[in-house]
Amino acid sequence: MGTPIEISEQAGVRYLHFGSDWVQGAMRIRKPNALELAYTREMMSGLLLRDGLHEVPAVDAGQWPRDVLIIGLGAASLAKFVYHHCPQARIQVVEIEPAVVAAARQFFRLPPEDARFSIHIGCGAQYVLDRQRRFDYVLVDGFDRNARAGVLDTLPFYQALRSRLSAQGLMAVNLFGRARGYKASIERIIRTFDDRVLAFPSCDSGNVVAFGAAGEPIERSIPELRQRAAALKAATGLDLLPTVTRLEQSGTLPGGQLTL
Repeated sequence: MGTPIEISEQAGVRYLHFGSDWVQGAMRIRKPNALELAYTREMMSGLLLRDGLHEVPAVDAGQWPRDVLIIGLGAASLAKFVYHHCPQARIQVVEIEPAVVAAARQFFRLPPEDARFSIHIGCGAQYVLDRQRRFDYVLVDGFDRNARAGVLDTLPFYQALRSRLSAQGLMAVNLFGRARGYKASIERIIRTFDDRVLAFPSCDSGNVVAFGAAGEPIERSIPELRQRAAALKAATGLDLLPTVTRLEQSGTLPGGQLTL
């Protein structure tokens, strides 16, 4: 693939680029395990939907998610957050470009591989097709230097991915860079997940995060989402209260109820 890797820093934040001005990942140097970019925070909104970090007592081995698949490493923001804040989770990262993994290790404090954290070098779509393992949470954030997702934004990929989701499975996908084909991307996800889809309002950066749900239905009221977001913020520092507000203001939750 030969992706050109570039690193920049500004105002205490380190950025990853693939040979262009597009930001492929970021880390606040003084808070290396925090989610610096808004869309990465919203990709973790599954923690509001299933029973996990917001629950009392603290995280235990029975909580969601137990198995996480991350397609596209970038600056390792999602991988680090899950690794440090979901100790019950086994994490599989799939990254097509070895240089990205090397950069994450050198510049973005990528955790070492161990019993619960592993990295596979290869195509994310092929990985999903070749394995039978099921996952509770799949985070899809893979792009080339021109912000194109390629095979990771196709109906066969989404269908294969859904078949790998557990009875409490959720997929979160970053649709950044697909402005012209945004509606087509959403239609593919809707078709795959039988309309059990939630597309968040676009972030200031232009990123749109979409969720597809499988298995057990999800029903959360706005007050319940706010309560869960407050507990999640207290536990991890991740503030999804603005996300809940944006969802409420967008008119995408009929009757103030999120149903997936």
